[in-house]
Amino acid sequence: MQDSRHRSPTAIELHRFPGDGTIPNNAALALIVYRGAFASAPDIAAACEARFAANRWGDGWRNGIYDYHHYHSTAHEALGIAAGSASVRFGGEGGSTVVVRAGDVVVIPAGVGHKLVDGTPDLLVVGAYPDGQQPDLQTADPGRHDASARRIAAVPLPTADPLHGPDGPLIRHWRD
Repeated sequence: MQDSRHRSPTAIELHRFPGDGTIPNNAALALIVYRGAFASAPDIAAACEARFAANRWGDGWRNGIYDYHHYHSTAHEALGIAAGSASVRFGGEGGSTVVVRAGDVVVIPAGVGHKLVDGTPDLLVVGAYPDGQQPDLQTADPGRHDASARRIAAVPLPTADPLHGPDGPLIRHWRD
């Protein structure tokens, strides 16, 4: 469910997802969607990689989004939409579908489920994780829920927003 919409250097949306019994999600930290963060960049993928790296979000990759519910219990994740558009379901089956387009960036707190519902053939995503965090891949499994929830609670907050650095909106929202 959408919490609020703010104006900042880039328009942002906040979404919160409580656990659903199979996917822990993260009730403490909001998923953040930065709308149009790289809309004017001539090479969005390269711009995402450079900005993420400058703000200490590394271990980057280029690909798409898995078409099944999954989450990471050991890392937060930034997704820069470098080309195309997609409908992504966040928070598990009971969550919300969010449409993202080239130039948008989504920051997913550890534990929040995500799944590609539909995407254009040219969809390209640039992913990254806060320095020092290594993602695992977890799927919706009630048998792993409690152990995953304990790992999620121990994931440290990043030292910087992947777009705006140490004083960015992510830091303000996640520390409140």
